[in-house]
Amino acid sequence: MYNITSRIPYGSLAVLFLAGFLLTCKSVSAQDFHYSQFYNASYNVNPALTGFFNGDERFSGSIRDQWRNVPVPWFNFGIGYDRKFYPKRAKRGFFGAGASLNYDVQGTAQLKLTNINLSGSYSRILNHKNIVTIGGLIGFASRGFDPEGLTWDRQWDPDRFVFNPGGASGETFLYTRFSFMETGLGLNYRWQRSSRTKLDLGVGGWHLTTPKARFNEGTTDGQDLPLRLSFYGVFSIELTDNLDLQLDALHQRQRSYDELLFGGYLNLYLNENRGKEFQVRLGVGYRTRKAVFPKIGIEFNNFFIAGSYDIYLTEFTREHGGGGPELHLRYIIKHVKPQGKFKACPIF
Repeated sequence: MYNITSRIPYGSLAVLFLAGFLLTCKSVSAQDFHYSQFYNASYNVNPALTGFFNGDERFSGSIRDQWRNVPVPWFNFGIGYDRKFYPKRAKRGFFGAGASLNYDVQGTAQLKLTNINLSGSYSRILNHKNIVTIGGLIGFASRGFDPEGLTWDRQWDPDRFVFNPGGASGETFLYTRFSFMETGLGLNYRWQRSSRTKLDLGVGGWHLTTPKARFNEGTTDGQDLPLRLSFYGVFSIELTDNLDLQLDALHQRQRSYDELLFGGYLNLYLNENRGKEFQVRLGVGYRTRKAVFPKIGIEFNNFFIAGSYDIYLTEFTREHGGGGPELHLRYIIKHVKPQGKFKACPIF
């Protein structure tokens, strides 16, 4: 974001900080709610990451498709746009604003979630090496399902020993869809020695108002949508003139569910000439649901594409298949800053 070149005597603390973060996270299996490459879909991780990137405007898109062979397919799609705003007078901070849309559909009952969010942030530059950002989010979400995709025990004909999918289920649903207001709040800390050696640590909270989530009549405590917390760390270090190393981790908690994923990749700079910048990223990650995901990324100038494939290591997936691909796209616009008014030549 900023090309900070001052020397940092505390650089070694960054590695220790990230290592401590990894060790303190519990590795218990949980629901698979997020993208494996979470840092490429920052609008789903922390509102404080709005407008926090190297550039002025950013367009993002993400797709994840899994469990096609089981078959209970789970498809995720998301797009986002965010940008920076620089105050005219204040030189020690900047604002960010953005919007995002997420679409999620699961299983044979077509359980769907659609939400549209608006987010904003403010970044305070403490000094040449430290930046703190706070962000918030508000949006609208709707979840629903198709009862025609469900099957019931009453549809089984014991006399003929056949299943009748058109038979009466005996089930009545008062609700097949509900809507709620989405809210979020987050904090991000950036330590940065240069544009290639930096550390981000942050936390994001979602469903702050614990909205009601129900498909039947009545409201109980068990039908509140619980708070979801995301803790993450991303550390990048310049190893050589042409090679960087990134380490990343995400820990999410939602009531009794929690999950940890971590990984890393090597970023190879094949061309650094202006207008012809070309980078290739190769890495691997692991999630505590016994899944490993190799990943690759290619960046050319301001365009970026990254892909990964989740490979689950459980006995069920070895027999029936599972996992699936994930794809991320990004385009960043960098505006040329005006140099101010000046006289090109004397006026006679």
